[in-house]
Amino acid sequence: MSTDIDLDFQSDFDAHKLFNIAIQASMVNKKDELVKHPCGLYFQNIAIDSVTGLSAIPYEEAEVLGYFKIDFLHLSAIDPILSKQEIRELVNKEPNWDLLLEEENVKKLLHINRQIELLLKVNPRSVNDLADVLSLMRPGKKQLLSDYLRNKNQIRKLLYTKTNNYYFKHSHAISYALTIVLQLHLIEQGRL
Repeated sequence: MSTDIDLDFQSDFDAHKLFNIAIQASMVNKKDELVKHPCGLYFQNIAIDSVTGLSAIPYEEAEVLGYFKIDFLHLSAIDPILSKQEIRELVNKEPNWDLLLEEENVKKLLHINRQIELLLKVNPRSVNDLADVLSLMRPGKKQLLSDYLRNKNQIRKLLYTKTNNYYFKHSHAISYALTIVLQLHLIEQGRL
C-alpha cells in the first residue's frame, strides 16, 4: 500500500515557501549517495541527515516504515489557468471532443500526445471514454482494444482490474482525463 499522495501545482509553486516545518524527502542515487527527492516532503517527525538536511531515511524505506510523503508536483498544463474557480468551471464544461481527432491538438496534450491512432479508433465523447483511452494505452491493457471497441461498457470493468502486477487506477485515469479536458478548453481559447 502506498503511503504518499501527489498534489499538482503550477510550475512556479514552491512548497518550501508555504511549509517551513516540512522535511525534504530523500532517495539513494546510483552512486549510493543520499540525494534530494524531486518533490516529496514529510510533515512527520522523521530523522534528518545532519550533512544534507534531508530525510535520513530514503523514501522507499520510509514508506515501508509507515511515513507519509506528499509529492508537490509541477504540472505545466495548468500554468495558463488563472484561478481555482476557472479550473472548476472548465472541468464542469463539456469540451469540444473533436479536438482529440486532430493530430496538431493531440501533440499538445499531456499523456496522450502520441496516441492519435488510438484516439481516432476510440473517438472519446466523455471523461470516462478519455480515461479508458489512458488505460488502453498501458502495456497491460492494449490487448483489450478490439473487445473494447465492440462493447466498451463490458470491457471498461477489465481496464481497471489488476492483472500481472499491473494496475492503473480508475481514479488516476479520471484525474488525467480531467487535466486533458482543461487543456482542450485552453486549446479552444487559444491559450495552449
